[in-house]
Amino acid sequence: MISGIFKNNNMILLKNANIIQFHPPKITYNVDVVIENKLIIDVGKNIGKNYKAGKEINLENRFISSGLVCSHNHFYSALSRGILADIKPCNNFLDILKNLWWKLDRAIDEEILYYSGLIGALEAVKAGTTSVIDHNASPSFISGSLTTLKKAFEKAGLRGILAYEITDRNGIEGMAEGVKESIDFSKIIDEEKKSSDSKYLIETAVGAHAPFTLSNNSLEQISEALMISNRGLHIHVSEDETDNSFSHQNFNKDVMQRLDDFSLLNEKSIIVHGVYLTDNDISILNERDSFLVHNPRSNMNNGVGYMKNLDKVKNVGLGTDGISSNMFEETKFAFFKNNDSQGKLTPNDFMRFLQNGNTLLKRYFNKNFGKIEKDFAADIVIYDYSPPTHFVYDNIAGHFIYGFSSRDVETVIINGKIVYENRKFPFAIDNIYSEAREASKKLWEKMDKIN
Repeated sequence: MISGIFKNNNMILLKNANIIQFHPPKITYNVDVVIENKLIIDVGKNIGKNYKAGKEINLENRFISSGLVCSHNHFYSALSRGILADIKPCNNFLDILKNLWWKLDRAIDEEILYYSGLIGALEAVKAGTTSVIDHNASPSFISGSLTTLKKAFEKAGLRGILAYEITDRNGIEGMAEGVKESIDFSKIIDEEKKSSDSKYLIETAVGAHAPFTLSNNSLEQISEALMISNRGLHIHVSEDETDNSFSHQNFNKDVMQRLDDFSLLNEKSIIVHGVYLTDNDISILNERDSFLVHNPRSNMNNGVGYMKNLDKVKNVGLGTDGISSNMFEETKFAFFKNNDSQGKLTPNDFMRFLQNGNTLLKRYFNKNFGKIEKDFAADIVIYDYSPPTHFVYDNIAGHFIYGFSSRDVETVIINGKIVYENRKFPFAIDNIYSEAREASKKLWEKMDKIN
């Protein structure tokens, strides 16, 4: 226990807090939380008197929780909101990819990507999302793209796991450059971790688009990148039926079997969507202890269907697939879509899925996340939520689904640093949004010039 006369300017004391743990559900009333050197070092009633913190916040019994995790996102799409580019009519999912997203990603340059990442990061923080697992595609700007996104994350103070989307659709050279960027960036992160004063906000995975845009030769190179980097794969799988039919027609295999044959699945693997995974696919996924990330709003937006077998998957996380980073909205939609599909999952199941993002963080960052307890990462959200009804552990999930919202996020702490206080960032953001609007205009104009 640290005590004494002198203030510790690296310490933050949260006094008189009510701690919510969304899963397993738990509420702890009227305690103090002490943060130092990126970690929670003490939690308990009236312990604040034992410390001289450089920063003290009297929460007056407001609620706090560990930060929320978005387990799959695309910050490169942040400047597509309200897009006015010339987009051909889309009759199916492949049309949406070809006519919109594969034109947009080819139009991205360094400046556009930076502002896409920064706007995405700022809006994540405002929504109480303290970690985002991002999946980038910018085939005209591959080398250095992950470093550019890293700068955007660090400007906002957001934690992240970054990956570049390797694919064959832009030629063999583009695929090879994507593999190189993945390996090079993993080495940058590994070097940074060696520094004692490293912020270490950013980790990395090896990204890939989807099995149907990857040859066996490409899967071999991705497998080598996984071994070199000692990371996991982050890939879309079976978002619609194309993946399955492609795999069966060309390789006579279920899609997950094809990935597993190249040793692409491990405990750090992030499999996204999985709407049409077979029972055999799910069995392989579970055997490898990999993660499936469910993105209900994106699936609904693209009309690809609904993953009805979430209850069979060992590790399920929640992501947004580029539709903001608001995990309050995503979790609500996930539950409502389950009900609409006559599913049997409960609000507590979706709290568990949301909480599971912290397990992914632990596997990459090798530290504890997801609880406000001693020796856990100091990623914390302070709310001004005032429950209008009885609030106990039995109905925490009900309050989250039907009550809590991003509007209740007041202050956000990430990695032991206050990055958003009383709904304000520690730097001006008006000019950032102004620059982003100019970047979006350039993006849309460039898209119109791409065939």
